Amino acid sequence: MIFKDRLREKRTAAGMTQSELARRAGVTSRTIQNYELGDRRPSNMEVIQRIADALGTTTEYLLGSSGAYVVAARQRGGAEAARDIDQLVSEVTGMFAGGSLSEEALDGAMRALNDAYWIAKEKNRKYAPKKRRKEEGQVEG
Repeated sequence: MIFKDRLREKRTAAGMTQSELARRAGVTSRTIQNYELGDRRPSNMEVIQRIADALGTTTEYLLGSSGAYVVAARQRGGAEAARDIDQLVSEVTGMFAGGSLSEEALDGAMRALNDAYWIAKEKNRKYAPKKRRKEEGQVEG
């Protein structure tokens, strides 16, 4: 089950409309609608936490482990990093689909790959063009 399905499941189980959930979470009704349609995904943990609180659940349940990596990547590295991590998570999940890997082992593999992504990204920053490094505050003077 993915975020949009978990969100809808928890909202309907709580007997809330999209508008009521939006009001309680401090977002627009359109935001909840877009999340449930799968047109958008949450981009920061603060919003997800408010939604989880309004539904009486956890961010971990709503996002699942893979969704949490994508949201964290967006907050840490922007939309490009979120796309990269989303693709990585999809590929890892696909590799082990139907296998006998436990949820804990799959989460461990995703965590290791996520860490490797950020280490590689940091090491590769020194090879970025000087203009981009200067914009990111890496080149002095």
